[in-house]
Amino acid sequence: MRRRAVRVAATLVVTGLCTAYIVWKIDVSRTAHILGNASVGYFLLALGIMVVTVWPMAWRWQRLLRARGIDDRLPWLTRAYFVAYTAGQVLPTSVGGDAARIFETARRHPGRGGAVAGSVLLERALGGAATLALAAVGFVLAIGRYDVGAYLWFELGFVVATIVLGVVLFARSMRGPLRRTVPLLRRLRVERPLRAVYEGIHAYRGHPRLMLGVFALTLAIQACRVLAIWAAGKAVGVDLSPRPYYVMGPLLFLVMLVPFTINGLAVREAFFVSFLGKLHVGADAAFATGFLFFVVTIALSLPGAAILAWQSLRPAARPSPSRG
Repeated sequence: MRRRAVRVAATLVVTGLCTAYIVWKIDVSRTAHILGNASVGYFLLALGIMVVTVWPMAWRWQRLLRARGIDDRLPWLTRAYFVAYTAGQVLPTSVGGDAARIFETARRHPGRGGAVAGSVLLERALGGAATLALAAVGFVLAIGRYDVGAYLWFELGFVVATIVLGVVLFARSMRGPLRRTVPLLRRLRVERPLRAVYEGIHAYRGHPRLMLGVFALTLAIQACRVLAIWAAGKAVGVDLSPRPYYVMGPLLFLVMLVPFTINGLAVREAFFVSFLGKLHVGADAAFATGFLFFVVTIALSLPGAAILAWQSLRPAARPSPSRG
């Protein structure tokens, strides 16, 4: 109960502060006018980029599962991604969508929950690493060109933290120090699930070529998805080249992982206003960009909502037995 109360309080505080910042910065009527005159073509371009990149993400996940002896069909994994986007609209950010994928897939493969969770979390970790690789590129692109101040050092800090996390997860020499945390984790009653996830991720240490290939694919996907943010900006008249979005995009993907809000509500828009404001974009247009990108994510979740609605009208199907 106490943890839930803390989470609710944190959600209210974070959302409230971000909402207050937005209200202080924008003119609601002017922002509504900008959104009302948004380019449908650029909006559809942003949505198309997001939809098209779901298939290679599902294919990437299929390869990670197969490496652990879990074989599943690409259409079902693609469907699981769309359902996860739907879950992410009502659960805390992208983390909620990951939990939905783990739950559904573990039901299809009884007794393989640890391996399934490891594949999803490794996929998320590699996504974060690819995002931060883009952030490193953005850092270099921004030096002396864009005055975005502390954001650059924030990106650099995440790059360093990701390198440290990679060492912790995959270096055999870290097993000794990690064992010292077991008594504390047992007292907190999280030792067993954390061990299962750690073992699930660490098992991929023996698949370096797979890891490298998945990372390269993830990097390409993230680079494409940054262009969806650029298209959302162009739709509301933000006349910037894609270059600054490669500074902004990786940070936005990280902001959307903040687990204290529903689907990044208010936090995302406040980030757009703050970041684009440093590039001399008006607060109204900056907010409109963030809001339109939010509409893109809502539209991306509609196929998953349709799938869930269709399933609710059909007799319950038994989970497919694991072939791993």
